[in-house]
Amino acid sequence: MAPPRILDPRAVPVVGTDAQLPAVPPARLAPAALRARFARGDPWQPEFSGDGRFFTDRTPAHAAVLVALVERGNGLQVLLTRRTEHLRDHAGQISFPGGRAEDSDGDAAATALREAEEEVGLPQAHVEVIGQLPTYTTVTSYVVTPVVALVHPPLDLASLPIDSHEVAEAFEVPLAFLMNPAHHQRHVYHYDGGQRQFLSMPWQGRAADGTAREYFIWGATAAMLRNLYRFLAG
Repeated sequence: MAPPRILDPRAVPVVGTDAQLPAVPPARLAPAALRARFARGDPWQPEFSGDGRFFTDRTPAHAAVLVALVERGNGLQVLLTRRTEHLRDHAGQISFPGGRAEDSDGDAAATALREAEEEVGLPQAHVEVIGQLPTYTTVTSYVVTPVVALVHPPLDLASLPIDSHEVAEAFEVPLAFLMNPAHHQRHVYHYDGGQRQFLSMPWQGRAADGTAREYFIWGATAAMLRNLYRFLAG
């Protein structure tokens, strides 16, 4: 039997962080260093391959997300979205732009670029794909390929034509923050018959209107970011 859904991840106890692990050095987070790391193709082992057992019996579908690293004067920023509350899967959660592959997509990169343009209006002319991470299988039966890309300036986040049906807002988080395991919280969710563990990376940011708010990054998005950390730290 599948474990129950986690409806309020913030309420699940934090059992620790990974502050004992080193942060990725700033030099490795520069655009040239990232291009070189993906080009080398050194062997490495991802930490997470999926969420666990499915919550649904539907046939797994291929999907892709864009891990968009936006070039800013204060360093690379990861472009993330907050999904609208009415969506069937992962409503209200923090995610990368992305979605299900279509027959017309040539590959995972094409899916990620198309979905990012449809969801947040990210112009493909500004995007330089530099590599991919291993697939991640979600509890909602999606086999997701994270496509990593640099987003070149100029890019005004406030002016992007966001698809308000799917995306409540788009925002940025410093890559350096996410590549520091001291900010990676470990949660353990106990239920009748077992337990489920997951990571979170809460970010204290500001909404489009300037008000302070917490963006609770967890689940598949946090797991894929942790895999990126392993890739860059290795």
